[in-house]
Amino acid sequence: MNADAVAVSVTPRRRPWLGYALATVALWGVWGALSPLSAAHGFPDTLVYCVWALTMLPPALYILWRGGWQLERSPRAIGYGLVIGLLGAGGQMLLFHTLTIGPAYFVFPVISLSPVVTIALSFLLLRERTGWQGTLGIVLALVALPLLDFSFGSGEAGLGWFLQSLLIMLAWGLQAFFMKLANDSVRAESIFAYMTVGALLLAPVALAMTDFSQPINWGLDGPWMTAGIQILNAVGALTLVYAFRHGKAMVVAPLSNAGAPLVTAVLSLLFASVVPGPLKTVGLVLALVASLLLVLEPEREPAQRPLS
Repeated sequence: MNADAVAVSVTPRRRPWLGYALATVALWGVWGALSPLSAAHGFPDTLVYCVWALTMLPPALYILWRGGWQLERSPRAIGYGLVIGLLGAGGQMLLFHTLTIGPAYFVFPVISLSPVVTIALSFLLLRERTGWQGTLGIVLALVALPLLDFSFGSGEAGLGWFLQSLLIMLAWGLQAFFMKLANDSVRAESIFAYMTVGALLLAPVALAMTDFSQPINWGLDGPWMTAGIQILNAVGALTLVYAFRHGKAMVVAPLSNAGAPLVTAVLSLLFASVVPGPLKTVGLVLALVASLLLVLEPEREPAQRPLS
């Protein structure tokens, strides 16, 4: 290998994934801070799911329009897209039931470890690797995630909610892995379009789970406010697809999962005068350090193989 080749191998690449990942962090962070408003205004979580599924349509139609309506119809594209959509939506649906039988302060820390699944599969199957700085950032993010989601509340403990929490963690970890895997052979626009279809397929289930005998707020601060909040989630999911397209899954997953709660916590501190407890404070600090390490991790071109 000559000197020019060595120079190319150590030159940092442009990192388009970072902009998309940070956009996801910002969108999901604001969404996390605003999402409790729906239930507080009398709009049930099951109907929030239905509204969220509908808000996936505008960004899906927009990117298809920008791409000249080139929707891939191969079995691979349809299969990947639906699997990704159903894993994400199915995890969300299962979460509704899990929170009715288990304590949220244990459920969310378990679910927050979904990047462990993504990182393990990316390391073993996609052969992704990172330097010491990225590795340290990943470890700190995984430590921070349960602390950020840890909150005290009431609920009954039992084996059922724990097993369901593990299923949600597995579903969302697999979703992120398949999102990265699909981007190697399917256009991001098609992936997101079929993700939207997967989310809509479960909307009737959410409707069936809704207790319409209870009072439901159908006013402007009900479904319409919910739509304004959930569009942040939908657009964040779109930018996440592009982040996985251009970046390593083992870096994108912990960055987005640690960064978004960090933004949510900061907004809560600023606007709701919420003071975090000791555990969440430690989690915030670890998440901030982890995010900085992952953002600053240098990306290098793979070393060129010698000519045979």
